[in-house]
Amino acid sequence: MKFNDFEFSDGKNSQHGTSKKLLLLLALSLVFLTIVPLYLLTTSHSPLPSPKIDISDLRNIGIVKECDIFSGKWIPYPNGPYYTNATCSLIIDQQNCMKFGRPDTEFMEWRWRPEKCALPFFNAKQFLELVRGKMMAFVGDSLGRNQMQSLLCLLSSVSHPEDISHSPTDADPNGHSLNSLMNLYLDQADEAWASQIENFDYVIISAGQWFFRPLIYHINGQIVGCHNCYMENITAVTMYYGYRMAFRAAFETLRSLKNYKGITFLRTFSPSHFENGAWNEGGNCIRTMPFSSEEMKFDGYILEFYLTQVEELRKAQKKGKKRGLRFELLATTEAMLLRPDGHPNYYGRSTHDNVTVADCVHWCLPGPIDTWNEFLLYMMRKEAWRSFYEKLQ
Repeated sequence: MKFNDFEFSDGKNSQHGTSKKLLLLLALSLVFLTIVPLYLLTTSHSPLPSPKIDISDLRNIGIVKECDIFSGKWIPYPNGPYYTNATCSLIIDQQNCMKFGRPDTEFMEWRWRPEKCALPFFNAKQFLELVRGKMMAFVGDSLGRNQMQSLLCLLSSVSHPEDISHSPTDADPNGHSLNSLMNLYLDQADEAWASQIENFDYVIISAGQWFFRPLIYHINGQIVGCHNCYMENITAVTMYYGYRMAFRAAFETLRSLKNYKGITFLRTFSPSHFENGAWNEGGNCIRTMPFSSEEMKFDGYILEFYLTQVEELRKAQKKGKKRGLRFELLATTEAMLLRPDGHPNYYGRSTHDNVTVADCVHWCLPGPIDTWNEFLLYMMRKEAWRSFYEKLQ
């Protein structure tokens, strides 16, 4: 996707005359295409499913499909996390909360428990067995990178993963200025990612927070509206419009690639938890315990973002089925809505070195974001069994 960036003040716009190419169709900061070449992560185990199949697993496949792992609650888990910042060297400073003096550790002592089933622990060896010789891409913003780095730390107990992802491309060269207005071309996939993604086996797509910013939307080379731009002669539209169209274009791009046969996972909106003010008005996130579902309701703009994503995913599933493509849901929103305690707050070092701004968007490592990869492995395993079961028919 291409951007043109502007600075506007007192209603007057001045174009910088630069054009940016990003690695995703979405208006994001730190947009990137992370490539995990899983054939480099070796174990002594064979790929799943193996020839030695437990028939009870096949009989239970229907039960697995019916289990909603995404609805549940956080329960105390005093055994602690899978890893620490001492055992995983891949944690960047922005999410290395313990390195920078976070005094409490209770945020690492909770596990997600679905309402009607058990969520298996992350099994690094099983993950590597499933993906031997395959490639995985995280396409999204810095929260997608956050998940990728969680995954690498989870795998570090049995392997020696390396972060070889592309350097992040900053969507806003003006340092995330409140006055920065960008053009967002909703229907143009950038070749930087579209040209590489075709041979990937797993693609995890996500985006969210950067759709709150001022944006001018373009389709077919024409301005179709803007969000928070307050410009005359341009129709004001909601942020949900751009959000919907961006995911639609991303799914359409994947579906249109002739040789793409991978499984696409949509990771849903990750909520922030600023209290006592907005992010640029002294807001912070000082809580040390999860919310209960009674304390924090799944509604408002967070629900609207989530439903927008799911609606576009359902359309992609229906269209993709004609080609045998799988589009699956990683519905992390409900679980993460309840974790105001999981953010770095002031206990991280931003890439912009502005320690006066609390980070209530990203997630500490280790922390509740590790649950995203428990979800991911669960869904990957379910897909592997589904595929194997279909071949038996």
